[in-house]
Amino acid sequence: MELQSLINYIRRHVDLSSQEISTLQEYVNIRTYKKGQYIVQQGDICHYESFIISGCTNTYFIDPEGNEHVVMFAIEDWWTGDLGSFISRQPADFNVQCLEKTTVAQFSYQNLQIVYKELPKLERFFRLIIQNAFVASQKRVVRNFSLQAKERYLFFRKQYPEIEQRVPQYLVASYLGITKQFLSKIRAELILGG
Repeated sequence: MELQSLINYIRRHVDLSSQEISTLQEYVNIRTYKKGQYIVQQGDICHYESFIISGCTNTYFIDPEGNEHVVMFAIEDWWTGDLGSFISRQPADFNVQCLEKTTVAQFSYQNLQIVYKELPKLERFFRLIIQNAFVASQKRVVRNFSLQAKERYLFFRKQYPEIEQRVPQYLVASYLGITKQFLSKIRAELILGG
């Protein structure tokens, strides 16, 4: 069952009975996107919170000058979307594009409100994952201000080794806030033992 990874993930945070799982299944949809497709585009309203069953996404925004800025990547057992747009029902600040064929379990805004009402413990679950995401985001801001580019890259490699293998280097460079040429220089230094 494609939903099993989502159920396993939820059960790491809250207990679910068989009846609760059955109820949950009524309100979640499975969708597969092709490589290059968007789950949401900047300026559109984000209609879904998406849990990645398989695949990889890139969340980024395009500034007024047309420059692309990578904010995060997401892989299996991670959530993706534009949470601000999803909650506020306002246009998205971010694009979420599939870097691989990606299968997700999606909750529409309306269905998630029903889930909260019928399964109150899932409201607690979503609060926990949003808190964790917020803390991770704050720590990333601190790292970006306090670490040099090489240290940020080493942290990224250590923290997310499976992502580095699946994402083009120019996107990793954008995520780190450096040019792809500078990232190549850092990687070359590391290979030489520097």
